[in-house]
Amino acid sequence: MSAVPAEQPHADVWRAPGTQPEASPVVSQVLARVHGSLTEVGEVSLGGLSDDDVVRLVDELDAAVSRLTRELCRVVAEADRRRLGDATGARHFHQWWAGRSRHTHADAARLTKLGRALEDDLHAPTGRALGTGELRVEQARVIVHAVDAIPATVHTAEGATRIIDPTVRAQARDHLLAAAAEHDAKALRRLGRRILDVVAPELGEIQEAAVLEAEESRAAATVDFTMVDDGKGRCHGRFTVPSHIGAMLKRHLLALANPARHPEAELRDESGDWKPLRRRLGEAFIEYVERYPTDATPQTAGVNATVVVTMSLEQLLGEHATALLDDGSRMSAGQARRLACEAGIIPVVLDGHSIPLDLGRSRRLFTKAQRIALGLRDGGCTARGCETTASGCHAHHDDPWSRGGLTDLALGRLLCPRHHRLAHDSRYAMTIHADNKVTFARRT
Repeated sequence: MSAVPAEQPHADVWRAPGTQPEASPVVSQVLARVHGSLTEVGEVSLGGLSDDDVVRLVDELDAAVSRLTRELCRVVAEADRRRLGDATGARHFHQWWAGRSRHTHADAARLTKLGRALEDDLHAPTGRALGTGELRVEQARVIVHAVDAIPATVHTAEGATRIIDPTVRAQARDHLLAAAAEHDAKALRRLGRRILDVVAPELGEIQEAAVLEAEESRAAATVDFTMVDDGKGRCHGRFTVPSHIGAMLKRHLLALANPARHPEAELRDESGDWKPLRRRLGEAFIEYVERYPTDATPQTAGVNATVVVTMSLEQLLGEHATALLDDGSRMSAGQARRLACEAGIIPVVLDGHSIPLDLGRSRRLFTKAQRIALGLRDGGCTARGCETTASGCHAHHDDPWSRGGLTDLALGRLLCPRHHRLAHDSRYAMTIHADNKVTFARRT
């Protein structure tokens, strides 16, 4: 009988499922030093440091975050390779990791994907740059994506297929790594989209044309617009449009929201704080819709796509009344009177027997020539102390044409959106002075 060899201290031995090997002392020591160093950093008194030391801490800790994230990605990639999530029946490793770490599934998936990519030989230099702190995490992600997006072949307009040399990807990676020293992730993303123009200019234009064509086709096929009224006076919506349409709309709204077009009072909210940009853009969108040229509205069933507002004579003249829109919703009579001055709506005033007394038409609004004349005469908002220029004003009827007034220059004036609302707010009295300026006072 042969002798049984003695068990080696480091030999692999069988363990029951679910049991864990002893913790590695090397790992324990490394983690203890990492946490100890972070504790020391947290104990540094920042108040007594010089500006230079504070800047140094910002720079070095930023680099340390990158280095730690690189090591996390490396370990996560190994855990994914070992399919550690299988022990709990997780569909994906990142699902298992998200449950342990309290990362969102999306964040865990992104870091897992980056970790796997950095283990590839092609992306190893990107991983090393991240590991030394020279690169930021989002920069690394952008470089990996840009390099992986380079196709193996491109197709010319003549139908020929051109094979892209595999070394082009390495050249693209090195170019982007060098650019990362001066560009953030956003700028790198723009460079990455056109990286072939740099490393393979003879193929770059062909590939860019193909990418743009595919993006435009996808954008056109996924256009979407939804609106829902919440029944509490507000409408919510979302949309998906091609990028150039979004850029056009944003530029229009930014122009309308430009602080230079508005007096300071309009730039502050009800509490006196400055309005955030998103609110100013929302108000600009309202102005954009309300001031859409009525002669440019599309036609359906032979008439312009205007909104019909129905109210009785008592409602029109009353201070506390409502008006009915043709879609069944309601607005205050003051709001209807304000919109009647500028927006392309048709107010239908009924008598006690529901017979129309006055059918206002959009052509009775101030014409373009009259608006120019009002701008030359008034110079801007006629509310005393308001500095809004003529381009940011509405044309207002001193004698509402819904009450028999005429659309004449002598009976019109320019008011900014805020003062136009006050002119139709029953809580305020408007006084016209000899110099054609107006003032507002809250009724008592």
